[in-house]
Amino acid sequence: MDTTDYVAALRRDSARLAAAAEGDLVARVPSCPDWTVADLVWHTGVVHRFWRLVAAGEIAGPEEHTEPSRPPEPDLVAWFAEGAERAAAVLEALDPALPRWSWADRADAGFIQRRMAQETAVHAWDAVNAAGRDEPVERLLALDGVDELLAHFLPPVPPAGLAAAGLHLHATDAAAGEDGGEWTLRAVDGGWRVGHEHGKGAAAARGTASDLLLLLWGRRPAERLEVFGDPDALKAYLAGFARG
Repeated sequence: MDTTDYVAALRRDSARLAAAAEGDLVARVPSCPDWTVADLVWHTGVVHRFWRLVAAGEIAGPEEHTEPSRPPEPDLVAWFAEGAERAAAVLEALDPALPRWSWADRADAGFIQRRMAQETAVHAWDAVNAAGRDEPVERLLALDGVDELLAHFLPPVPPAGLAAAGLHLHATDAAAGEDGGEWTLRAVDGGWRVGHEHGKGAAAARGTASDLLLLLWGRRPAERLEVFGDPDALKAYLAGFARG
């Protein structure tokens, strides 16, 4: 995926989030049980604002960021929608190679473009799910999202006790000859080894790209996918991810 794809996804999924939220801002969010829908909208809007300011070069990082005042609920969705478009407009104008702060080992505008598309996709799913619908994350974005999570959201040191045989993930809707669609994850010598080859692990999970992404982000129970091998090994790997 490239800048155009990520910005289009940011706009599309921001609109989906806003439309779902308008129905009931006080509803609870099952996938984020401490939040109402209003809290979800506020959180995502603040994230958009922070990364827009970083991407635009207006702040150098979190130490320079001041959180805005939260709008009253009647104005919250409009505030979110305006902020999402401002973020999209900034991001689509940037060369992805432009150096910018990030918390990851990749520090450029491309990281922010990708992160904002992925963050918004998962939180749009949260909002739609809170409205009583189960709509998948777009397939190519979900495939890219699994790659992003395995690249940037694993803890620096694997938790103790992970099965050395590792975890295998298989997206059943990946097209023939398409890059991605299978991943192997192993804890090796105090670090991680991520591959894209077909292989076996102590556990394996098969499902659509959306279901795999939602599984890894703690939104989809393993029972909704095909699971092979040791279910405890799958749980141990999933528990080690730095998810939100």
